[in-house]
Amino acid sequence: MTYDYIVIGAGIIGVSTAWQLQRAFPGCSVLVLEKEARPACHQTGRNSGVIHAGVYYTPGSLKARFCKEGNIATKKFCADYGIRYDQCGKLLVATNEQEFGRMAALVTRCAENEIPIEQLTAQQLKECEPNISGVGALLVPSTGIVSYSEITKKMAELVVEGGGEVRYNSRVVAIHEQSDQITVVTFTGSFTGRFLVACAGVMADRIVTMLGTQPEFKIIPFRGDYFLLAAEHNRIVNHLIYPIPDPELPFLGVHLTRMIDGTVTVGPNAVLAFKREGYGRFAFSLSDTIEMLTYPGLLKVLYRNFSVSMVELKNALHKAGYLELVRKYCPSLTREDLHDYPAGIRAQAVTREGTLVSDFLFVNTRRALAVCNAPSPAATSAIPIGGYIVEKVTALAEGISNGGPWREN
Repeated sequence: MTYDYIVIGAGIIGVSTAWQLQRAFPGCSVLVLEKEARPACHQTGRNSGVIHAGVYYTPGSLKARFCKEGNIATKKFCADYGIRYDQCGKLLVATNEQEFGRMAALVTRCAENEIPIEQLTAQQLKECEPNISGVGALLVPSTGIVSYSEITKKMAELVVEGGGEVRYNSRVVAIHEQSDQITVVTFTGSFTGRFLVACAGVMADRIVTMLGTQPEFKIIPFRGDYFLLAAEHNRIVNHLIYPIPDPELPFLGVHLTRMIDGTVTVGPNAVLAFKREGYGRFAFSLSDTIEMLTYPGLLKVLYRNFSVSMVELKNALHKAGYLELVRKYCPSLTREDLHDYPAGIRAQAVTREGTLVSDFLFVNTRRALAVCNAPSPAATSAIPIGGYIVEKVTALAEGISNGGPWREN
């Protein structure tokens, strides 16, 4: 058969898109192809589970818009389908005067993005978080926690209930686009559709290449290591505890996260991974490594951030350095409190000029739309991202019906 829509990837963005295509076009045929044996195996199922509020993002950006909308939509989805979440709030803690000064920029950013916050003094911080030390903090009440794997599983069930198909163990090896259809070749067979949406995460640039387009970026994998606190520390904090981020760095820093199962994790850091889906500290792929280290954009990133990269690498290999990042705001923790926990991989698009793409990025051909950069807060934003993709696919169809290709890279 010829499907109306084929979606590559059963992470939260892919499954959200498939679900929303069914809602927008009742009766349409939808096929989701996933290379793993179940949904949410990669970025979706290997993150902090935070429902972000949108504190950090540039006003007017897709990140700022989608995160704010997604915060509301995610909680509504959970309420509608009986999925547990906890709006526990987040504290951004300043541990010194320099960080306290940086808080002013975050206060301004929150005002621009219309994110409600409360400024806390050192005394107020100590009253609400006795185990956390700092000279001040920002409270973001709308931040929450959830299992994004559970949300994705429910969305996949809804796709099937709506008449769609989700095929696992179906790794995509080629894509052939014709004027009237598009064919996706997998190890388990070939599938033809009218339109394709690719939500392939760390493989996004390779999908773009399969579509016959030269990507103007490359996906660089950054591993994020997490640790699980010993069970006696499950009540060590009442909120999520984040450091004040360094504006010169692209990542948010190591934080204490209450998980929806009642445990508390510490992480993540950000270390260059030498395998695209290499979650172990010593995971290595020769072909992935050669591809990355011969890419001019990554070399420029490493040159500009060499000292920071070396510190991150050292802390990834030595638990003591990692611990010191946490002890800045939670001094009672010891090395024995940190237990191994599954790592995650962040798929970061990098341009040839060495720019880390900060916003969501999409690339299209005549009959395909690929999600090419969807870092945090992508899980929080998955429902509005899916709605955005539906709008773009609708425009794509209208462009074809009007006799011309639709392009908006």
